[in-house]
Amino acid sequence: MTSMELHVEGIGLWSPRLGDFAALRALLAGEAPAASDAPIAALLPANERRRAPGSVRLAVEVAGQALGMGGYDPTALACVFASAHGDQSITDEICATLARAPTELSPTRFHHSVHNASAGYWTIATGCRAPSSAMCAGAHTFGAALLEAATQALAEQRPVLLVCSDTAGSGPLLEMTGCGSAFGCALLLTPEAGANALARLRLRMADDCPAPTPAPAALRDEAAGNPCAAALPLLALLATRGGVCRVGCATAMDLLVDVEVAD
Repeated sequence: MTSMELHVEGIGLWSPRLGDFAALRALLAGEAPAASDAPIAALLPANERRRAPGSVRLAVEVAGQALGMGGYDPTALACVFASAHGDQSITDEICATLARAPTELSPTRFHHSVHNASAGYWTIATGCRAPSSAMCAGAHTFGAALLEAATQALAEQRPVLLVCSDTAGSGPLLEMTGCGSAFGCALLLTPEAGANALARLRLRMADDCPAPTPAPAALRDEAAGNPCAAALPLLALLATRGGVCRVGCATAMDLLVDVEVAD
């Protein structure tokens, strides 16, 4: 296929050590980043924020950061939400309840366990009536979601918000997934460069599939065990001087991403 060209106009990021994209830039520049607070998810109304699970607050937090950079109207902003595992803590709780006392299963907890919970909270909180979707592709979740969001942005000629996040596992699920730490990121992608353009991306498919580009050594702690941290090599290029990275998007297919950072 020919390459796809689009632009980044907003970036969100959260991990236990990095509270936003500015903290990532500081770390890669050799500076000590500011302390990272828990995800605030300020765009959620107070009542919804109190009852939202950690997976939703993480996704909404990074989505809000990217939206704040780009300055787009969220009511008309198409969005792609992606997660490899969904909310592992709630899934573990539901499984334990089913094993112990099935009739005590909480409808609210089930509501929070579904994979599109974050997209639902986001679209309701922002009044978004544009298309939204929820994706999962295991270890390739970020790459698959990036391909989906880029395709939508170019095919529909509209900005698309990409949000990719996973929280830490618990119980037997943690033993299976190995995802012991939360990580979330968001990219606001546009088909044309606007006034707030941060970088230009060129994406093309590759089926030779050597190992994906590893995260820089300074970011290995963020990358450990969390599938969505596959975004870190791309985020590191966006935070520095650009370059090329390889991101897995399927078992036998990679995305080659050429990043040109705006002056």
